[in-house]
Amino acid sequence: MRVLGIDPGIAIVGFGFIDKIGSRLVPVQYGSVETEAGTPHPTRLLQVYESVGALMDKYKPDAVAVEKLFFNRNVTTAFTVGEARGVVVLAAVQRGLSVAEYTPMQVKQAIVGYGKAEKRQVQEMTRMFLNLSAVPKPDDVADALAIAICHAHSAVLLDKMNGVTRR
Repeated sequence: MRVLGIDPGIAIVGFGFIDKIGSRLVPVQYGSVETEAGTPHPTRLLQVYESVGALMDKYKPDAVAVEKLFFNRNVTTAFTVGEARGVVVLAAVQRGLSVAEYTPMQVKQAIVGYGKAEKRQVQEMTRMFLNLSAVPKPDDVADALAIAICHAHSAVLLDKMNGVTRR
C-alpha cells in the first residue's frame, strides 16, 4: 500500500509518500511544495492544486492522509490552510483516491504513543520508523511523513471496520 501524507498550508505544503510492505514502512519520496509570498491567493491555491495533483499522478498513491484542521487563534491562517487543504482533497478525490483525516493529536498518538508528545519527539520517531539519516526539513515535510505513517498503521483497522480486505 502506498500512502501520501500531506501537511497542508498556503506557503508550504509538506508531502511524503511511503510504502507499507508487510510490517515495513519504506520512504518513496518526500519534500515540499512552496508558493511565493505576494502572489495572489487564488494563484497560490492553483499552484498547490496543480503541484500536488502532479505528485499524485507521478507516484500513484493508494490513499491520501491529510492533517485535519484544528482551529487556532489566527483565523486568517486557519482559513487559508483550510482552503489549501480543500484543493488537496479535491485533487485526491478527482483521482478516485480515498482520503483519511487525522488530527495532530491522533498523529502524535500513532507515532509516539502519547497524544500530547512534543514535535521533536514525533520528528525523531518518524526518522526512526523510516530509517532516515536525519529528520526531514522543513518541519512540514516531517509532519507529512508522520501523517502517512499514522495512516499506514491505522489503515488495517479502518479496513476491518469497513469490511475491506487488502492483498
